[in-house]
Amino acid sequence: MNKEEIENLFNGIPRVNLGFFPTPLYKAERISEELGINLYLKRDDITGPSVFGGNKIRKLEFLLGDAIKKGATHIITYGATQSNHAMQTAIASNILGLKPILYLSALVYNEGDLRSNLFLDSILDAEIHIIDLESGMTDDDGEEIGIKMAEEREKELLKEGKKAYEIPGGGSTNIGSLGFAKGFLELVGQVEEQEIGKIDYIFATAGSGGTLAGILAGRAIANCDCKVIGMGVSPKDENYVKRVISLANEGLRLLDNSKKVEKEGFVVDDSYAGKGYEIPSKEASNAIKYFARKEGIFLDPVYTGKAMAGLLDYVKKGIIPQNSNVIFWHTGGTTALFAENEIVGKLSD
Repeated sequence: MNKEEIENLFNGIPRVNLGFFPTPLYKAERISEELGINLYLKRDDITGPSVFGGNKIRKLEFLLGDAIKKGATHIITYGATQSNHAMQTAIASNILGLKPILYLSALVYNEGDLRSNLFLDSILDAEIHIIDLESGMTDDDGEEIGIKMAEEREKELLKEGKKAYEIPGGGSTNIGSLGFAKGFLELVGQVEEQEIGKIDYIFATAGSGGTLAGILAGRAIANCDCKVIGMGVSPKDENYVKRVISLANEGLRLLDNSKKVEKEGFVVDDSYAGKGYEIPSKEASNAIKYFARKEGIFLDPVYTGKAMAGLLDYVKKGIIPQNSNVIFWHTGGTTALFAENEIVGKLSD
């Protein structure tokens, strides 16, 4: 599909322009030579519109387009205190004149010492609500509490004649997934322009699921038979896989596309997640340092570092054959390198 055909496919869906697209498709030359594969990075870490851009901007183009169509004045969303999605939502909302309201679960939080994304949220003047988690509570538990708090806030806004638009954590809805369906078609065009040939594997992080869903929907539209590997940054189960596939198919229906995503050629592997979300792992730290020292490109300890650790191990074990064409979708998140020590881990040696 050419650029005009891609735009026509999404014409009926409300959308705002936020990112700097297309993001580069960059070959990691030194690492490719060392590993014996052709490794390309889809550089969504430099999506824009700020230097702290990332993959959520693709989703937010469609989500905030829908919000504006529905007359929203405020945007409510959820995440952990160092949520990339929450920070990018605040950026995007400000650009469009909408007020961001964030409900953030304190998985890691040092009051009075705002760092990284939480520091940026403050500069962006987002309305921030920190949810303290009791022992044993998870990010999902925090989001449930946040949703109840948000219901009350929405009632207050309605009394003031204002309207809130709610976005779930990660922006993972059928509408949000369209950003990555479009992104996949963008990637296919770049692969053709650079005469790379057949894509064998695409690696991406497996978080809230919207990114993977969009990639799968785009793969179906493009009739691509590449294998998609979602590297879990926290434990995932079969229900997660089903939800991703369901989101992908819901996105295709929004486009009136008759294609259907099945489980074939799609794997979620959470064996590189370490001890859990926002908990650093030795393997991820090694992957971050390896990439920085070989290519000058930074990964992050929460998402891309763990996904890259998995990719490198797949090559080492021969799961990825030599000379394969491999795309690593760099989703950003490198602000986590400046987060609390509990998230960053040991990277300075």
